[in-house]
Amino acid sequence: MLLHFGYLILCQILRLVAQGMRGERSKDVEISVLRHQVAVLRRQVARLDLEPVDRAVLPALSQLLPRSRWSTFVVTPATLLRWHRELVARKWTYPKRRPGRPPIGAEIRALVLRLARENPTWGHRRVQGELFRLGYRVAPSTVWTILTDAGVDPAPRRGGPTWTQFLTAQANGVLACDFLHVDTIGLTRIYALFLMEVSTRRVHILGATEHPTGSGSLSRPGTC
Repeated sequence: MLLHFGYLILCQILRLVAQGMRGERSKDVEISVLRHQVAVLRRQVARLDLEPVDRAVLPALSQLLPRSRWSTFVVTPATLLRWHRELVARKWTYPKRRPGRPPIGAEIRALVLRLARENPTWGHRRVQGELFRLGYRVAPSTVWTILTDAGVDPAPRRGGPTWTQFLTAQANGVLACDFLHVDTIGLTRIYALFLMEVSTRRVHILGATEHPTGSGSLSRPGTC
C-alpha cells in the first residue's frame, strides 16, 4: 500500500510539472524520459550491436557536447578512440609480402660466424668463397646479412670497438633523425620531422606537414 500510494503521488507531481511546461520546456521531460530509458538499456544489454552509420553519427555528435556531458552516450570515449584506430588500420593496411627465400640453416650460420671469428681479415666475399669450396652455395649478401645480424663488424675492423661501444663513447655528439606520423580524426596523416639527442633522449620537433615530399614549408618547430 505504501509503495502504491507513493507511486500515485509521484504521478501527480509529474503531471503538475508537465502541465506547467509548454513549448520548448516540454522537451526537458522528453529528454529525461530518454535518459532513463538509456539507463535501463545499459543495465540489460552487455554489448551493443551498432551499425556503421551509428559509428559515424556518435563521434560527430560528441564534438557538439562538452566532455563533462559525454556520459550521455551509450559508448565510452575509449570506444570512440578504438573505432578511430580501426579506421586508420583499415586505410593503411598494406598487402602481405609473399614468402621469400627459405631461412638459412643453423649449421651454415654457425660456420659463417666461425670463419669470420678465426679469420679477422676476411670479408664477407672471402667467407662466401670458402663456403663454396666446402660445398655450401650461399650468396655473398646472405653472408653479409648473417655477419651483420650477429654484430660482426666488416674486416679489418673486427678488433676495434663494437657499434654499441662507439655509440656509448660518442653519444654526446650523435643525433638521430627520422619521420613520425600521426593520423587525425579525419584520417589525414601528418608527418613530423624530428631529431633526438642520443645521450639525453631529448626530442626536437623540426616541423610537421601533410606532404613530406612536397615543396611546402614545415610548421613551427618545438622540443619535447
